Amino acid sequence: MHDTDRSGAKLPLALCLALALSGPIGASPAGAFEIFGFKIFESAEEEGEDVVDPLSYQVSLTVQPGPGDVAGLQEELNKASTLVSDADAPVSGSLGLLSKARNDRKRLVAALFENARYDGIARIFIEGRDIETLAPDATFDRSRPVPVSIRVEPGPVYALGQVRVSAGGLPVDPAQYDLTTGGSAASVDVLDGEAKMLRALRDDGRPFVAVTRRDVIADAARDRLDYTIDLSPGPRVPFGATYVDGAEAVDPGFVAYMAGVEAGKVFSPEELDIARDRLLKLGVFSSVTVKEAKAQEADGTLPVQVEVGERKFGFYGAGATYSNTEGAGASGYIGHRNLFGRAESLRFDAAVSRIGATAVSEQARETTEPDFSASLVFKKPGVLGPDSVYIGSLELKREQPLAYDRLSYAATSGVEYEIDKTQKASAIVRAEYEEITDYTGTKGYTLLSVPLTYTFDNRDNALNPTEGFLAKALFEPTATLDGEAYFAKTRLDGSAYLSLTDSDRLILAGRLGYGTIFGADLEDIPNDRRFYAGGGGSVRGYEFQSIGPYFPDFVPEGSGFNEDFTDTPTGGLTVFEGSVEARIGVTETIQIVPFLDFGTVSDDYVPSFSDLKMGAGLGARYLTSFGPIRLDVGIPLDPGPRDASYQIYAGIGQAF
Repeated sequence: MHDTDRSGAKLPLALCLALALSGPIGASPAGAFEIFGFKIFESAEEEGEDVVDPLSYQVSLTVQPGPGDVAGLQEELNKASTLVSDADAPVSGSLGLLSKARNDRKRLVAALFENARYDGIARIFIEGRDIETLAPDATFDRSRPVPVSIRVEPGPVYALGQVRVSAGGLPVDPAQYDLTTGGSAASVDVLDGEAKMLRALRDDGRPFVAVTRRDVIADAARDRLDYTIDLSPGPRVPFGATYVDGAEAVDPGFVAYMAGVEAGKVFSPEELDIARDRLLKLGVFSSVTVKEAKAQEADGTLPVQVEVGERKFGFYGAGATYSNTEGAGASGYIGHRNLFGRAESLRFDAAVSRIGATAVSEQARETTEPDFSASLVFKKPGVLGPDSVYIGSLELKREQPLAYDRLSYAATSGVEYEIDKTQKASAIVRAEYEEITDYTGTKGYTLLSVPLTYTFDNRDNALNPTEGFLAKALFEPTATLDGEAYFAKTRLDGSAYLSLTDSDRLILAGRLGYGTIFGADLEDIPNDRRFYAGGGGSVRGYEFQSIGPYFPDFVPEGSGFNEDFTDTPTGGLTVFEGSVEARIGVTETIQIVPFLDFGTVSDDYVPSFSDLKMGAGLGARYLTSFGPIRLDVGIPLDPGPRDASYQIYAGIGQAF
């Protein structure tokens, strides 16, 4: 059986089916597809059932020489053939083998069409006999695996010939969708171009666009595929009212408000997608569907239907850690996602760490008491429109990093606003009292600050990006309430990602960060507001906070200085740091990552590049569905007095 007519007549049903498939055949197991009332590729056995009357077979697939990439075609046909992919699994008797072979031929023909080979012929022989000539009740010799031979004549590679598109008088240029004379005639490419045309008309506010006629003609004399399609675009339609189903504990009116689909605005599939994402971010629904109604209302508007499934609103969790140098730690949280029926959330977190911490090297600083933190965070979405959320918090924290000891009490109040899918901004008012101890002694600060942030993020994946860019900007004016100091902290950070292969086996990643504090001298700025560098999120290989200027490495007798903080960082007014790394895929799930980090901290208003510190190392990543598991070993190339010969870092997600 041949699927083209040398005279250029219309192709029979097989091509229509191939064109109607939504994607390539691939290597998926045999299943059932029903299109236009016809069922094809029906498997002989249901997965998971025992095979009755098992029969083994041996299969070979050969492709005769021909024009184009025959080796690549052979690979595609091997993927499409279930006889090849299931060769180690027996079939159910002779009838099962014959049924599998006949379904396989349809898959092979479809794969030929996907590769624009409309004159291609696929023949399957069992025990040397063409399956087209075998009776339905044919039997085969069961004394050994039954030989099965697949022989393919690839035929020429077709190109698109005449392309005609009619859209009820609307101008539609098929060239915008890669449908041009001489272009690819592969069925998947033709179908993709057609789908893009339909999607473009829907994006133009026409929800009822439809295909009214499609003619596909293979002209074997020219090796061309002529393509004609008539589209009914339908009118541009405005959105109407939003209706909500499934909301019980969550106020349905609030759900409609947060969907944010504006009545009277021209229909847009993108608006529906944005509405769904916005509702999912509320955290109170396990499932969300947002779609247009099937018909317009009497006033011409198109209603929007929202269907939600509520999740459990209460939540809690706990965890514990232990390290021979950092001691033991424990953390826990508890909260509620829907306090008053409008997705208001309240969450309490508490953690304690460094219990029994012991310094085992000169790099660490001795501490006698554990660190702890606690926070109570309230969030209320929709305060300034559907894309906003109010956030208020109370915080308590004691920390003992290398540079200082700090005890802090803080309250915050502010709003985050999502500008679009890639941009968001926030404005927070923060009031804080803190006591900080360093080399010079203990000092208390009462601070009022207004951190303003802007984020641009078009990365394809937050935990494991392969393409895109991330940029963050911070401007934080701060005043001490005693009037002794006014200063502003600014910082810009950017990260870029580039995949050099289609398989994402080689990804280049880089980041740069620059920050400056101006308006006050270093000694008037609280230690925790100063800049530091070094550690896993900065310059790997160096101790956390260890890069930059230091307090003296001795205590003058009778000076009153705190000897526990001799030879510790002072922090700085400027920071410049960055990283470059190559993420090399060894397998589908394992990456090797060589990296180079650099950074400097200065007590002046400009970076001191003469003091630039560099760290190099090698990392490994194990890619999982929830993000890569990361392990890095960094070596300081110019270690300071508090740096060990190497540092090990572990976590979930890429380093940046």
